[in-house]
Amino acid sequence: MSGIYIHIPFCRQACHYCNFHFSTSLHHREALVQALGTEMALTAGSGFIAPEPVATVYFGGGTPSLLPATDIAFLLEQLRKHYPVTADAEITLEANPDDLTVAKLTDWKAMGINRLSIGVQSFFEEDLQWMNRAHNAVQAREGLELAMQYFNNITMDLIYGTPGLSNERWKQNVATALALGVPHLSCYALTVEPQTPLDKMIRTHRAADVDADQQSAQFLLLMDWLQEAGYEHYEISNFARPGFRSRHNSAYWKGTPYYGLGPAAHSFNGEVRRWNVSNNQQYIRAITAVQIPFEEEVLTPVQKQNEYRMIALRTAEGLELGRLDAAALKLAADYEARGWLRIEDGWMSLTREGKLFADGIAADLFITDN
Repeated sequence: MSGIYIHIPFCRQACHYCNFHFSTSLHHREALVQALGTEMALTAGSGFIAPEPVATVYFGGGTPSLLPATDIAFLLEQLRKHYPVTADAEITLEANPDDLTVAKLTDWKAMGINRLSIGVQSFFEEDLQWMNRAHNAVQAREGLELAMQYFNNITMDLIYGTPGLSNERWKQNVATALALGVPHLSCYALTVEPQTPLDKMIRTHRAADVDADQQSAQFLLLMDWLQEAGYEHYEISNFARPGFRSRHNSAYWKGTPYYGLGPAAHSFNGEVRRWNVSNNQQYIRAITAVQIPFEEEVLTPVQKQNEYRMIALRTAEGLELGRLDAAALKLAADYEARGWLRIEDGWMSLTREGKLFADGIAADLFITDN
């Protein structure tokens, strides 16, 4: 079964750390929503992915919750018109706490949204202001409490390793999420992406740089707290109570084909990766002319193998040993001796300590010959 990602490239304001494609102007909203509906029709008949049931749909961004409910309803109507969306499909919508109202939650649920991804990031006012988030600490908590009255399948984002975030305040963030009963947490170490406001602030000494040791310490604490609370650590950044794993993201990590719709969205069919132009007006003009404005690359066997190693190693299940060459197996044995890898029953996975070095271990396991 395939998945569909729908990129909604609008935000109320720009977070300092974000490098995703978005616009803070809603001037072209109506035209872009119509273009998304047209792209659904164009991709459905393109043959890029073999026709098969759609098991997961994900509205990401940007901030999809900014859209009027009528826009989301239109997109879901068009999606079901052109694609065989299964009756039990997981349909996720990303939302910011300040957008959560009784009216929107009721409408989303009625139209078939059954999972929310809420961008909380922190329950502390000083953290949210430092990140330049659109919501405040009161909205973070009250938005979650309200959403949980209408949805039981909710995930929320938290960021750790920000300059000035003490271990105690990090513990309170996690404890608040647990006390509210949120069944899925996505927790990310702050990354300084090039050409973001945060990158410029650090380079001009208007903000402190991240502390790698602090991030590692807070990641270890996070793993301990959530394990004690009964959450599965099923991917480096993702923790879920049993039965609440993200079906959409899990499909990504298994290499399942998917369509990405909207500006800057990526698609993958197992052999070829495509990505749409990262410009709203160019996207609208091209779709209006009945053309999908994409570039693409055909992955080589080495690229596919290296992507498998990088992505699978981040998951709880890990890598299948039968897919590794002799050089990678030798390196794996060395990392097992260090206590960073666990090898058993034909599979290799990261230990608690090894998760601190996931990217480096994956890079060492890469095939370097073309």
